[in-house]
Amino acid sequence: DGGLLRARKIKGAGGEDLGQVGQVELVDPSILGALETAGFIPVVAPIGFGLDAQTYNINADGAAGAIAAALGTKRFILMTDVAGVLDGDNQLLSNLTCAEVRALIADGTARGGMIPKLETCLAAVEAGVEAAIIMDGRVADGILLELFTDIGSGTMIQ
Repeated sequence: DGGLLRARKIKGAGGEDLGQVGQVELVDPSILGALETAGFIPVVAPIGFGLDAQTYNINADGAAGAIAAALGTKRFILMTDVAGVLDGDNQLLSNLTCAEVRALIADGTARGGMIPKLETCLAAVEAGVEAAIIMDGRVADGILLELFTDIGSGTMIQ
């Protein structure tokens, strides 16, 4: 992959060894630029290489967020199988600030698989991405609604 993703090994919440699991440490955007110039559409496997010459499996959402930030994108879109971020009454939250996202995680409103998605969005926005969107990838024309209407189709985090 030309060294697109450099990773470092991570441990579990209790300090346990997770094997060859890592986190993005650095993205080399020149790799993607070269592919774009050559007319290719890259498909990125979330595998990173460490300075220790080991390969690490990286959470795909985390890898995508790190790539979006490294490329300086305006929008980072995560497609999932839910409408977006839901409040305590299962109602869609259309717009959130980073502080509001942290509060939803802290008070337990956001849970399960949504937490890593929200953390990825927070990291991307804090690294300079204008907005991150979590939306349902099963919605017909959802991307068009998100990109070309004021209503959107998921949750925007800024």
